[in-house]
Amino acid sequence: MPLGPGATRPGALSDTLVGRQAELELLHSAIAAPPSLALIEGEAGIGKSRLVAELLATPRLAGVRRLVGQCEQLQEPLPLSPLLDAFRLARDELARSQALNPVIGTLAPLLPEIAPHLPPPLPPLPDPGAERHRTFRAAVALLDHLSPLVLVLEDVHWADSVTHDFLAFLASHLPRDLSVILTARTGAGRLPIREALARAPSGPARFVGLSPLSRPEVAELAAGILAAELPRTFADLLYEKTGGIPFVVEEVLRTLMERLPASEIPHRAEVLADLAVPTVLRDVVLHRLYSLDETAQEILGAAAIIGPVPDDRVLAEVTGRDLAEIAHALARAQAVGLLHEEDGHCRFRHALARQIVYESVPVSERRWLHLNAARALESGVGPKPAARLAHHFLHAGRTTEFVANVEAAADTALTHGNDATAARFLLQALEAGEPSRDTRVRLAVKLGRAAVDGLAHAEAVPILERLLATEPLPAPVRGELRFALGRLLRQHGEVRAGHLQIESAIDDLADQPALLGRALAVLTAPETVVERHVREHVARCDQAEDAARRSGDRDVDIAVRIARASLMLEQGDPGSWRLIDDLLHDDHLRSAPREHARACLNWAQAALHIGRLEPAEALLAEGRRVAGQAEYLRVAEVVELVTAAVDRAAGRWDGLVDRVRGLGGAAATFAAASLDSQLLHGALLAATGPTEEAVDRLVDVIAVAERVGAVWPLIPARTTLSRLLLTLDDAAGAAEHANAALAHVRTKGNWVWGAEPVLCLVDALHAQGRGGEAAELVDELAARLAGADAPIAQAALLTAQGVLARSRDEWGPADRLFDEARTTLKRAGLRYEEALAAERLGRLRCERDATDGGRLLESALRRYGALHADRDIARICQIMRRNGVPIPYPWRGGRPSLGQTLSSREREVALLAAEGRTNQEIAVELFLSRRTVESHVSSALRKLGYLSRKELAALSLDGGA
Repeated sequence: MPLGPGATRPGALSDTLVGRQAELELLHSAIAAPPSLALIEGEAGIGKSRLVAELLATPRLAGVRRLVGQCEQLQEPLPLSPLLDAFRLARDELARSQALNPVIGTLAPLLPEIAPHLPPPLPPLPDPGAERHRTFRAAVALLDHLSPLVLVLEDVHWADSVTHDFLAFLASHLPRDLSVILTARTGAGRLPIREALARAPSGPARFVGLSPLSRPEVAELAAGILAAELPRTFADLLYEKTGGIPFVVEEVLRTLMERLPASEIPHRAEVLADLAVPTVLRDVVLHRLYSLDETAQEILGAAAIIGPVPDDRVLAEVTGRDLAEIAHALARAQAVGLLHEEDGHCRFRHALARQIVYESVPVSERRWLHLNAARALESGVGPKPAARLAHHFLHAGRTTEFVANVEAAADTALTHGNDATAARFLLQALEAGEPSRDTRVRLAVKLGRAAVDGLAHAEAVPILERLLATEPLPAPVRGELRFALGRLLRQHGEVRAGHLQIESAIDDLADQPALLGRALAVLTAPETVVERHVREHVARCDQAEDAARRSGDRDVDIAVRIARASLMLEQGDPGSWRLIDDLLHDDHLRSAPREHARACLNWAQAALHIGRLEPAEALLAEGRRVAGQAEYLRVAEVVELVTAAVDRAAGRWDGLVDRVRGLGGAAATFAAASLDSQLLHGALLAATGPTEEAVDRLVDVIAVAERVGAVWPLIPARTTLSRLLLTLDDAAGAAEHANAALAHVRTKGNWVWGAEPVLCLVDALHAQGRGGEAAELVDELAARLAGADAPIAQAALLTAQGVLARSRDEWGPADRLFDEARTTLKRAGLRYEEALAAERLGRLRCERDATDGGRLLESALRRYGALHADRDIARICQIMRRNGVPIPYPWRGGRPSLGQTLSSREREVALLAAEGRTNQEIAVELFLSRRTVESHVSSALRKLGYLSRKELAALSLDGGA
């Protein structure tokens, strides 16, 4: 038997769904091919619930089991309440079930109504994160047991963050016969789980966006409700007044039908004139409200204060009315359409209706009702609902009680591992009135701890800064706040400012060895900040180890050992791998999944920095697995970034540019990670084009990195730009950026990062006929890299030595060095760098008329083709033509290439580009998108073997193509 609601939205006037057939078919296709996810989005009143009801009522779903849960606006920081509500609907089915998965017993304490039908509860786990993960597994197991199933969760924009975490978990662990449909209101902020839904392993969710009805659709809806043809004048005016929102259309017509016979309304357009826009819905709801007697109005106003589902007992205590009066008033409100019954409860028909009734209560009376509601909730049995109490005390103007309850709600959230909710509550407490100094300090310390993992960076930073600037704090408190502020600033992208804050905290933390050890461990990271030599990072690490020993805290010891491994790895110290292996097998680290995941991701990035791809992939896989199991959503963006960086290094470039383009945008959580993603994007564009965009992106990264003092994006960004400028024959510009990168390398003292800038500088000097000037620098690099386990740096050193040999006409040594560099990169699995090395060696051998030079160039061309590296393809084709090497077509998979022949559209675009037209000007003239023009220009350059559009100016396309 199906489980869930009936066919249509309660109180709907129309039996016919208007204007949503395409959306309905999309949902049907999702349900027909489980596992599937669908998210229906739209503004309030747009018809999300109606669409779901229509879907569930269609004959195609007859006999299909479904569960429906409703998220409410006032959520407690306890997890999964809408899902638990849905599970309660499965009571009869579970009563008939046998052999349930034992893990489902985890849900028994949360579902006392159906606990007798579930396995016995499991012993609690000591780690809240592990307990939450087991609860998530239990919920997925129960959904799997109930499958085939359609699960509907409505209004997930109101769900608490733990429920959002579960939905992200569910997206990665969908039972094969489960279809999930979510509804969410737009305008309530970006839905936290949207990215998880878009990247679900079973396939991206279907996103169904509902927009207002069109003018003809409003006319169709109204005609169906009134059972009459509508004159054009009336239909147009109704559309103008309602904005095409179905709920408003229905409410306006409901009001008019109370005044006039339905058949007369279409001919009385003047009746719409009194309904002003945009307050028409308010007029409709208030008209219904004022049709009630004063007692019912009073009780309904109190109901709006209490929440979406008014409780009779609380209503009685708040209003002083007896239960009979309460029941009569709610029945009258239901009769006029302000309330409706759902799941055995009387609730407001719509959040907008409750909001309008709420705002109709005078402000002074509203405050009194909120206070009464708080007192009534305090007098109830069982745990006190701190979040709801805080809400009522806030609106009652009782700051002291509000702060006490919102702090309690934050503490509850923290016990459930819900740092984001805790940080939000603490921010509210600190912004409310003027708490006492001791209270502000206590709240700020808690906020500093919660905000790092709770992602409340932007909001928490000014509060901590203000407190540190204005309050005479005890040294231990000041040190902890500075440490917290420093971490927040670093995660917010202000690397130098964050580093300085943590440095300033060190003396204040002298008597707190555990916190001191953690602070010093953060200062150990060499890749974060400029102007600190690696010797200083090593000294900080030694100090951190001493603090960890004094603290006797195993967690601090683990954190310091992780930092030591990262520091050694960034320097190419071979001993780092033994330390990492020891840590990965340490049971204490395994029992701390967040620390475990962070460590793996940091080490994966460091491994990529030195060119160790295989361990980077293994560490990424471990970090992703642990973060997924622990539902550690805070690192989701970092996981995506490191995955993209690994794919770039491994040569898996299909769709990679678009993936990277989507990372690190305005909505990015970590500004530091965002900067790294911009660097990755610029590096990919340097190979694939367009050139102008690549240059702009890299220049932006350099500017931001210099402003915030972030050394790692700064050095590789300048190096990448230097290499790009070399391909554009700007040797002077390339040398300038290479020298700037080397200046930072010298300041930092980590020459593993300096090998590629040295190579760029050597290439630039060689291009200017000054190759011999770099000999001393290359010798210095060789001495600094002795014994380093860093394939990228070692290959760059070999190549630089080869360039010097080539400048001295020592062909044999140059060939040997270039070939050794290529072998090093091939062994490391760095496919793009291997192709560059093969191209360099092929050019050298072609210059010497060696027989296999052309073969090397062809292999590099095929690699560039597989990577879609259009700029490199254009360059190497030009080199091959110049050396008489045949260019094989096609040289990559996919549809057959046109070879050197331009298509008619490419020829047309290329002619306009040859005249000096910009891409935008060409797009306007040919009625194309700018992106399409960029693609045609890039393709033409590649086929013709040109490096830049400047060369098109001298081209006679009619003869040459």
